[in-house]
Amino acid sequence: MLNHPDIERPEPRWPAVIAIFASAALHVTLPPSMHLGPPGLIAGTVVVLVVVAWTTRRAGLHRLNDWAGFGIVGLLTAGLLYGLGALLYGLVHHTELAPQLLSSATVLWVTNVLVFATLYWRLDAGGPNDRERHAVHTRGAFLFPQMTFSTSGALAESIAEEQRWRPGYVDYLFVAFNTSTAFSPTDVPVVSPWAKLAMMTQSVISLITVVLLAGRAVNIL
Repeated sequence: MLNHPDIERPEPRWPAVIAIFASAALHVTLPPSMHLGPPGLIAGTVVVLVVVAWTTRRAGLHRLNDWAGFGIVGLLTAGLLYGLGALLYGLVHHTELAPQLLSSATVLWVTNVLVFATLYWRLDAGGPNDRERHAVHTRGAFLFPQMTFSTSGALAESIAEEQRWRPGYVDYLFVAFNTSTAFSPTDVPVVSPWAKLAMMTQSVISLITVVLLAGRAVNIL
């Protein structure tokens, strides 16, 4: 069975799958010293977990699908943090050339956006398996602008019901991108403690990579 019988509008998974594969591919492009484990370990494991997630979703095993998703996010996050640590080590101990440091910092910055977008998408309001069981998204870790319609009177509630809006992967990608560029959620307030801690972590990673990029650029000039 592909979907739960109560699911009228399944949430598309392909944007998340593209971002997951892109994150794994970016990790492969890092220098060998920044790889978590043997070359291709993360990418290969991610592919296996994506297949497991797809299979369990097709079978209607949503709990196993969630765990496969958590495994993907955890693995990509571990690769990101390991790469960041290796980048800082290479900077301090001069084990990597300046061009490699610059390219690696850029790769890690992009990976940071994709990984945390996937994290928010996977965890917010119980994840996609729970969100797609509701016709309208009214509560979660993030207060999207579209959600304010449901708290602004009867007319606004009627509009929200007609629109039947739910966040998709692009919405969480937008939040993650703003967090990495502006170091804030901009137009999407954060209401959950776990999301606040995750955003703080993402901002710190982004700040480290941006400062490194700027510092190395100044040294080169």
